[in-house]
Amino acid sequence: MMDLFEKLEPTEPVSEMLAEGAMLLRGEALAFDGELLAAVEDITGRSPFRHLVTPGGYPMSVAMTNCGAVGWVSDRTGYRYDPEDPLHGRAWPPMPDCFRALAAQAAARAGYPNFAPDACLVNRYVPGARLTLHQDRNERDFASPIVSVSLGLPATFQFGGLKRNDPVKRYALRHGDVAVWGGPSRLRFHGVSELKAGDHPLLGAVRINLTFRHAR
Repeated sequence: MMDLFEKLEPTEPVSEMLAEGAMLLRGEALAFDGELLAAVEDITGRSPFRHLVTPGGYPMSVAMTNCGAVGWVSDRTGYRYDPEDPLHGRAWPPMPDCFRALAAQAAARAGYPNFAPDACLVNRYVPGARLTLHQDRNERDFASPIVSVSLGLPATFQFGGLKRNDPVKRYALRHGDVAVWGGPSRLRFHGVSELKAGDHPLLGAVRINLTFRHAR
């Protein structure tokens, strides 16, 4: 298997168009990865990872936490953004500067200048965890894009259409890759296939995903 820290081959595109308004930026986060992982450790020290429960009462296989002005949460009452961490009733950790810088840089490269996220969902995957196809539609408006950063173990990103039963394309995500989708693709269904076992040099048997949104 290719070392996840090897440089992309010159023949491999730096970016891939997923659909109109959607782009995959290969290696975009590599220059930030040390800062990002240190920031994740700080965030989870204040608001630990937890397995949220869906409105139907099922625990999610992916562990989650948040940073920023609001955080995405789920429980038996539904999905929503909340300014307080329900674990302790205090504000979520502030969004680190390196998070904002990477999110803005990636969004601009994908054609969305001046992106200013106010929420970042931090997901932790271990082998066997997955995220079923869904739309990000709990935000107040859909004018801003979604910026999704992959760190750690490789994963398979599923990117579908505007209807749940539309055809789904699959893309390999490596450490440092960033996916951005907005505009006509903002409400496309997307997900992550079941994570396969592996050992990443920095994170071991873990994948971390940072999902930036403008929620309010």
